[in-house]
Amino acid sequence: MKEFGQGGRRCADALGRVAGGRPQSVGSFRFWFADQRWEWSDEVAVMHGYAPGAVVLTSELVLSHEHPEDRAQVAATLAEAIGTGQPFCSKHRIIDTAGEVHSVIVVGDRLLDEDGAVVGTTGYYVDVSDSVEQGRREFAEELLPDLIKAREVIEQAKGALMFVYGINAEQAFRVLQWRSQETNTKLRQLAELLVTAITQMGGGPLPQRTTFDRLLLTVHAQAQETPTHHR
Repeated sequence: MKEFGQGGRRCADALGRVAGGRPQSVGSFRFWFADQRWEWSDEVAVMHGYAPGAVVLTSELVLSHEHPEDRAQVAATLAEAIGTGQPFCSKHRIIDTAGEVHSVIVVGDRLLDEDGAVVGTTGYYVDVSDSVEQGRREFAEELLPDLIKAREVIEQAKGALMFVYGINAEQAFRVLQWRSQETNTKLRQLAELLVTAITQMGGGPLPQRTTFDRLLLTVHAQAQETPTHHR
């Protein structure tokens, strides 16, 4: 199995550096509704404990790796995605083949065919387990001088991610870095776009998670300047 595009490889490499050199901490997937066909990137396979290409993927196999306390939630989320064709997000635990528990965020967008019809879902697994925090502090500290002027808006964006997804500050920062690397958008600019988009919602209730998921995945497109590579 291959990584789905160079952007997916870039985000895997970026989060791999932040997570102490473990490039499997983020990976991509595709799922076709009609025939229940799955594809995992190499990183997602390794996240579940498999060598790339070593297992035939089925919905039953995927669900078998969900933590018993989270399996019903994940099954319901998957059923809703199939029934509505809408983007989704799930924060839950998986258990790899060695019995290790991973906390993951799975963000799925619509997978379209050539006619624009929804035929499945495609997106990312992001491993936010405590174990991936090892080794990332030195890398984060190297970024601080470049990020000091952007700290306020980045903190605001982190706060939104923390509230919506129920993650901690370090995990929220890693998600922002992932989207920055994936979209070739400067971290500060991405944070500004995200905060501005939330502000423009008019001060009403916070958006539903599916609305926020789509905003997180697409807000970079609002950038006026040509995106440049920025870690």
